Amino acid sequence: MAIAKFDTVVLDCPDPGVLAAFYAGLLGGTPEAEEDWIDLRIPDGPKLAFQAAPGHVPPKWPSPEASQQFHLDVTVADLDAAEREVLALGAKPLDAEDRARSFRVYADPAGHPFCLCAG
Repeated sequence: MAIAKFDTVVLDCPDPGVLAAFYAGLLGGTPEAEEDWIDLRIPDGPKLAFQAAPGHVPPKWPSPEASQQFHLDVTVADLDAAEREVLALGAKPLDAEDRARSFRVYADPAGHPFCLCAG
């Protein structure tokens, strides 16, 4: 049985509005802005989100020495239960201490960050 449902691909960038407009033009959808965050709900597709990242350095491709700079958000019904399961699978907590938030951040076994988000 799966632990989570795939929800969103989040891209760090210097200007979320510019990147959201680009992907809306490429893939369709309407950007929905929050403070330093924009969701792009793509018709018949996954959701993309764009997060402001001051000092953002674009990834180099292809380059095994450079980060690709993205993380996955997955929606779960129960954060505590999902946390136990991902830790058992080999995840490492990165920012999971604040139990009042609706998300917690972990690294997969290769070090890529992902968020468990309350659904």
